Amino acid sequence: MAKDFSKKPLALALGNFDGLHKGHLAVIESALALEAKGFTACLLLFNKHPLQVLKGSAPAKLMTDNLRIKRLKELGVASVLLDFARVQNLSPREFVENILINQLNARALCCGYNYHFGNKARGTTQLLKEICAKNSLELHISPPVNFENTAISSTRIRQALEDGAIESANAMLGREFSYDFKVAHGKKLGRTIGCPTINQSFPQGFVIPKHGVYFSRALVAGKHLPALTNIGTRPTFEGKSERSETYIFDYCGDLYGQNIEVALFKYLRGEQKFTGLQDLTAQIKQDIKAAEIYFDR
Repeated sequence: MAKDFSKKPLALALGNFDGLHKGHLAVIESALALEAKGFTACLLLFNKHPLQVLKGSAPAKLMTDNLRIKRLKELGVASVLLDFARVQNLSPREFVENILINQLNARALCCGYNYHFGNKARGTTQLLKEICAKNSLELHISPPVNFENTAISSTRIRQALEDGAIESANAMLGREFSYDFKVAHGKKLGRTIGCPTINQSFPQGFVIPKHGVYFSRALVAGKHLPALTNIGTRPTFEGKSERSETYIFDYCGDLYGQNIEVALFKYLRGEQKFTGLQDLTAQIKQDIKAAEIYFDR
């Protein structure tokens, strides 16, 4: 998000912000609150997840880049992108003083209670307090935001999604878990049984929820439409790749090539392998009826 940072001092929100969950929002809100004091609220984002640079692999993504940009716009907060490889070897003090203060003009910092920074993540919030005091920076450390008496984290959200506990994941996110992958052509088997679907493939490195059927909604032309989504490999047809197939209620239109946002609400049942098309059709009709009842309620 482009913005001129030269005129106002920054209130810089620090963290990975990989899921923009409730814990992240607490940090962002503390930065936004400082705008009343003349600061410009801004997130510090890295071009790559630090673990991708340091260890060659990163935790599965919880948001697409498009949806993260969209969410940040809704929150009204700017962001600045930093090349992690360029700063990974800086000591905690060098990172704050050389990059955050001298380069980015930060005059206030906001972070979570467990924030670590600098080479080998040696910087702690206690050290950050000392650095900020020395450099006359405001510092706001957000306490943990709990769900079911335990601090919310991206790790917990990933596990909830992989367990099919979509309602718990959504509670920790503070929104419905969603993705907006491009709609691709499939075998069009849904059309033959009166239930055409949009097919979306999960890119490498993105979290894949538990295989099965979900009550969902699809955002089409600005409207949130009730839907039913199956995530899995289509074992009835000997499928191999993991994908999302979404039946959008009462919709008829060509969505191929578009990035359609699908949000998951509730896990209905596990993925099954049926003996044939007739059994599959009967089950899908039951699933659709259950979804109609859910959305009417």
